[in-house]
Amino acid sequence: MSTVDDPGGIEALYPFLAPAPVDREAVVADLCASTRRKAGEIVALRRSLVALHGERLVACARAMAAAIEAGGRLFAFGNGGSSTDAQAVAQLFAAPPEAARTAAAPPRPARAVAAVALAQDVALVTALSNDVGYELVFARQLAALGRRGDVAVGLSTSGGSRNVVDAMGEASRRGMVTVGMAGYDGGAMAQEGRVAYLFVVPSASVHRIQEAQITLCHVLWELTQRVLAGEM
Repeated sequence: MSTVDDPGGIEALYPFLAPAPVDREAVVADLCASTRRKAGEIVALRRSLVALHGERLVACARAMAAAIEAGGRLFAFGNGGSSTDAQAVAQLFAAPPEAARTAAAPPRPARAVAAVALAQDVALVTALSNDVGYELVFARQLAALGRRGDVAVGLSTSGGSRNVVDAMGEASRRGMVTVGMAGYDGGAMAQEGRVAYLFVVPSASVHRIQEAQITLCHVLWELTQRVLAGEM
């Protein structure tokens, strides 16, 4: 176990907490450099997604808008940090900002969409996990709630989360529009025919993947709103 006198202890990770005198200017400089480097990484990654997924985002937005116009609902799901992102996506669609601004159009009312995050009901999630198995915690909900023409949005940093992959399979069988967000090389979600609209963030950093995924979701929401408003 590391101690306060052990250079491999906690002060190695957080030198500004060390009891011994430290070069505070150097520590601040290192922190600033680290922040700039990480900010540069995410900006570069987000920009690369324009060329990688631009056309697919537009096609997906058109499919989602058509589903919504026909009365379709949106179901979002994921695990851990991806679960909180799924909740943010559901809230964005269900309770959007008062006005959506675009470079080509003035502010306009955003359209609310019936949307649910499948992990938000703790009683249901724990019951399914205990009685059926965690790998089916989302698929069982879609089997009960989903119908043809609804939209399923699954988020997984690895693309291999079993319960997300199984839910996408269930959604496909029910004729839902399937939208997947993955990282690395897409994992199991990238297998042919698994997801209709898959957006892979080509990174091995969970932090960068999740940051880019939520950006993709916001872009997808804005494009969907523009299609619904007849702007594209």
